[in-house]
Amino acid sequence: MMLQCNTASPHSRAAVSRPQQQLQLSRAVTKAVPRVRTQAATLDKTAQTDWAKLAEEMDSASPLEIMDHALATFGNDVGIAFSGAEDVAMVEYAHLTGRPYRVFSLDTGRLNPETYQLFDQVEKHYGIRIEYTFPDAQETMDLVRAKGLFSFYQDGHQECCRVRKVKPLRRQLKNYRAWITGQRKDQSPGTRMAVPVVQADPVFEGMDGPNTLVKYNPMSNLTSQEVWNFIRTMGVPYNKLHERGFVSIGCEPCTRPVLPNQAEREGRWWWEDAAAKECGLHSGNVQKNEDGSTTSQVVDRDLWVDGAVETLSPQQMRDIAAGNRDRGTLAVLYAPWCQFCQALEPEYAALAENMAGSQVRIAKYQADTDREYANANLGLKTFPSIVYYPKGRSGYIKYPSERRDLQTLQMWVRTVAGFV
Repeated sequence: MMLQCNTASPHSRAAVSRPQQQLQLSRAVTKAVPRVRTQAATLDKTAQTDWAKLAEEMDSASPLEIMDHALATFGNDVGIAFSGAEDVAMVEYAHLTGRPYRVFSLDTGRLNPETYQLFDQVEKHYGIRIEYTFPDAQETMDLVRAKGLFSFYQDGHQECCRVRKVKPLRRQLKNYRAWITGQRKDQSPGTRMAVPVVQADPVFEGMDGPNTLVKYNPMSNLTSQEVWNFIRTMGVPYNKLHERGFVSIGCEPCTRPVLPNQAEREGRWWWEDAAAKECGLHSGNVQKNEDGSTTSQVVDRDLWVDGAVETLSPQQMRDIAAGNRDRGTLAVLYAPWCQFCQALEPEYAALAENMAGSQVRIAKYQADTDREYANANLGLKTFPSIVYYPKGRSGYIKYPSERRDLQTLQMWVRTVAGFV
């Protein structure tokens, strides 16, 4: 049953009663930008909208303005995706608009008890009923009977996520013309940097068929600190797991606390490589292929063309693999079309500039044209792979983290190569 927020509920809090000075405490609410004019929610108008252009126009808008645009444009045909973590901020933004709104959530059957408790608190706090959707019982039973309850630790999380999350989401989204997510650019450096505030959804379809669903990301440009400042200021419920070091919260077996200064998503699927750390819900912002795999947008240019990053030839890489090394070499094994490689470009270029003249050569090797050899001999697993080849011996040390910022990269090089 599809329900709307009852703004007259005794649990509901009217946005107009908020003290204005309280809202001013949060940049997330009061960011000073021109207000974007909303459209009537008709299929014809949404079909004619240039969403890429609108994303540029609204990029400086506040989350509250973006949320208001979504609700005004699509009315009852837009749903807020609520996962029980920081997405509660989006429910608060929706409430502040004073407009009716719908909230839905995926119950995978493997969530933490604290997440279910939050669901109940949010429903009571806002006077709403969350629209829950569940995995297909037969598919779930078949998966568990065939592979057990924890197959994802051996086979990767994609199969389990496909059954428990992606397929139910795909089914749920066919009830809408638009949906609203809590994605932010800073959640996972490299994999979520391409998160526009609004877009034509590149993966899922809505009630009007393929290529019609619109996706809003109102918090795209916020930092985690800004989101939490907003949550604390407004006094809204939050998942108690956050008090125990959990940042990105998903299913119980696949979520753990993170250490200080770790990226948020390092607490999810930690046993896998960083490039696989998207469960398919937002794979269009990572990339989308016809076969469902994830690579990236095709580009007609190379990476690190100018600057201090040295280009290695196939013969040079074979010499390095054989142990013929007169100096230590840090090489990024990359593919020009890979979005993660593209996101790495400025940070890796800055690393090369900072380490120019040192004992470590900062280099690149286009491994997609030599993939078989690179897989077998150079340490290539996914793009990009950052690998250090020590001076005077064979073997290599692979950079293990998904954090690809300049400071972390430079600190790691100094750790494995010495203060050079």
